[in-house]
Amino acid sequence: MWPGGGSEQEYYQFAEDIGDRIKIFLACSRVGDSVDGNDHDIAALLETAREDWITEAARRILCLKPDCVFWACTSGSFVVGRSGAEAQVGALKQATGLPGGSTSLAFISALRELGLRRVGVLAPYPEPAARAFTHFLKEFGISVESLQWLDVPSGWDSAALDTEIVLTRVAQAASGKVDCVVVPDTALPTLHLVEEMERRSNCPVLTANAVTLWQAIKLAGGRCAFEGYGGLLSRP
Repeated sequence: MWPGGGSEQEYYQFAEDIGDRIKIFLACSRVGDSVDGNDHDIAALLETAREDWITEAARRILCLKPDCVFWACTSGSFVVGRSGAEAQVGALKQATGLPGGSTSLAFISALRELGLRRVGVLAPYPEPAARAFTHFLKEFGISVESLQWLDVPSGWDSAALDTEIVLTRVAQAASGKVDCVVVPDTALPTLHLVEEMERRSNCPVLTANAVTLWQAIKLAGGRCAFEGYGGLLSRP
């Protein structure tokens, strides 16, 4: 399930690039009412995070017989905190009878898998949403050593961000005593950038779309080992 935002093609391109190893289906969930197009406003995100909207989208995709269902939205999961994000996934599982997950919880799973605890964060969001994400990470014992935000008002604006700006700011977020850099927002196209992010940062970089695919593939009973998309997705 996906709230829209302009980078849907990244998922389809990934599936095409790796051949017939996996299939990806996207069902669009509803997005909260925003003020002046600011989908990243906290009030709008709390609406986007509604369990009934997410499960409604999940039920629409069941006719395609997926092996798992996944809420592919970082801000629409972390905004309700740890307990709310876990409740979303519980609702998905109950509504579909399938394994389920979400992007925010996938970040936590990936950090644990890699044994990483001290992170730098580059968030495309405005400051309130960026700080809500760091609060979410801290609920799981993750130490946020640095935080940068790009003050982007919506997913569509995230999708249009200049690549060089993103690469430069990721490298800046890696300065200091961090184990890795975390980049939320599934609307931000990153799969083709992760290897360069890691080269410039000299550390692992976890992005929203990378952790989403990694976790969803595992939930579906598959394995990764995909080259060209950064360290996480190259792990078998």
